[in-house]
Amino acid sequence: MPRLAQIVEALERLYPLEFAEDWDHPGLIVGDPNDTVAKIVFAVDPTMAVVDKAIDMGADLLVCHHPLFFRSVHEVSGFGERGAIVGKLYRTHCALWVGHTNADVAYRGVAQAAADAFGLQHQTPLEMTGERDGHAIGLGRVGVLQEPMTLRAFAQRVAEQVPKTEYGIQVAGDLDAQVRRVAVLPGSGDSEFDAVRASGADAYVTSDLRHHPATDALQQALHEARLNGTTVRPALINTPHSAIESMWFRYALEDVADAVECDTAYRPETHRVGIVTDPWQLVVGRGAPEHA
Repeated sequence: MPRLAQIVEALERLYPLEFAEDWDHPGLIVGDPNDTVAKIVFAVDPTMAVVDKAIDMGADLLVCHHPLFFRSVHEVSGFGERGAIVGKLYRTHCALWVGHTNADVAYRGVAQAAADAFGLQHQTPLEMTGERDGHAIGLGRVGVLQEPMTLRAFAQRVAEQVPKTEYGIQVAGDLDAQVRRVAVLPGSGDSEFDAVRASGADAYVTSDLRHHPATDALQQALHEARLNGTTVRPALINTPHSAIESMWFRYALEDVADAVECDTAYRPETHRVGIVTDPWQLVVGRGAPEHA
């Protein structure tokens, strides 16, 4: 049975830490490198409910996309939830490894998993980071659909592929316009509008779009369309953050098991926690606004 250190080596070969953003600190967060690992459980967010479920499932290692700690930490006592999580993980000998922005950009990582599910072909990174084993590494993906379709039809495809949440998805743009070239950036994507415009994408699929950046981007697209007599682009498709990023597990469970088996001749069990960690539990008041 492999040691945790061997599992970490395989994980960080698939999702190299060197490709993480400067502000990000993925990798092994909790765990004794000498502990053995037979079962690996995957989840987007390391909430207490997820940790409890992983432990109930008999996990020796919990692999999450989102960090337990985003900012500097000065205590991990039981007075705080994160400290309680750390204590529970150590008491049960369940390690925690995080693949965040390093998994975003990796080959068969978060962005590619979503782009593949949406049917994008001839993909390239939205922003190139580097290369690993002959594969382009970078933020987001840009690709083309096999056949053009209306924005309405493409948005429906996205909705069918992204795991369901109460929040659903939001669409802005000409619903009857043709979409062929698409940019995808799972996670918070409204800082990348310039790169998306430069890519020539007809539609941009991302998450956490805020009112002002999204409005500014749409108004600029409308202005350029009027000036040039072209279609308004990019249209915007806003998805639930954790839901679109959970699409990574369509690849990660098998990829990690394959890598560990290649290194150690032992194939660990891999499972995922199905708990929905999107925070919104109810959406009310949907529909056309009323005007006096």
